[in-house]
Amino acid sequence: MIRSRVGEHPPLVSAPVGRGQREERPLNNLVVTALVGASSLVAGFLGALTGLGGVVVIVPLLALGFGVDIRYAIGASLVSVIATSSAAAAAFVKEGFSNIRIGMFLEIATTMGALAGAALATRLPTSVIAVVSGLVLISSAFLSSRPREEVPADGHPDRVATQLHLDGSFPGPAGEQSYHVQNVGTGFGLMAVAGALSGLLGIGSGAVNVLAMDHAMHIPFKVSTTTSNFMIGVTAAASAGVYLGRGYIEPALAMPVMLGVLAGSMIGAHVLVKTHAQVLRKVFAAVILVLAVEMIYNGFSGRL
Repeated sequence: MIRSRVGEHPPLVSAPVGRGQREERPLNNLVVTALVGASSLVAGFLGALTGLGGVVVIVPLLALGFGVDIRYAIGASLVSVIATSSAAAAAFVKEGFSNIRIGMFLEIATTMGALAGAALATRLPTSVIAVVSGLVLISSAFLSSRPREEVPADGHPDRVATQLHLDGSFPGPAGEQSYHVQNVGTGFGLMAVAGALSGLLGIGSGAVNVLAMDHAMHIPFKVSTTTSNFMIGVTAAASAGVYLGRGYIEPALAMPVMLGVLAGSMIGAHVLVKTHAQVLRKVFAAVILVLAVEMIYNGFSGRL
């Protein structure tokens, strides 16, 4: 929810006040809704340019900038993850980059983790969620500031990957390039952690997904990123069901966030091919670091 402060605008949405009861919700504040949508568009645009994803800043943006209850912010963020993943996944699958077999297999881990994380988030104090979110943001800032390098695929097949037919190929400059998947068990465990973070914090967990596939499983980076994009929508949908059942997804908030992030991501994807984003990546990482410190401070001080 957006908490009302003395002398400020009325809340955009309100939290449950009792079992089966809700406060009256003045939803006609178009200025606040427009600001939320515009901020989400900028977040989606910068997220697409840096490769980190705009949803990683949506929760701190709503919680710190607009005073939204962190659980409602997470619910809105999950809805935007579903939208952006659905929009991009089809194109990547058509181009032959996404490995559907890997995605469907690893989604077992991320979905179970997402359900556990979402259930835990509805029971944890918001201050604890804020501190954990801040720590994850710091890790994301570190990862986003580093240049991403292609990890060469190992030429030796993994027994489990071979049995599950996870090896594949993708379009390269010189034609189809084949690769072998490694360390399937390690990747599966990391994916469960990624799903739990997605459900707990409302982030797309794409950074953890790519880390698991790119570094642990030795899947080529282009395949890792596109397969992760295919997966995160399913993971977010599993988490969103829990938040929806608990009443933490408010259409008046989720709609402008979803439309803003989706539009910003599409614009950023078109600009990305013409932009050298390394400097922007570092600037965005610095912004995330500031938000992380603010989230941790507000969590420990009990303001969130």
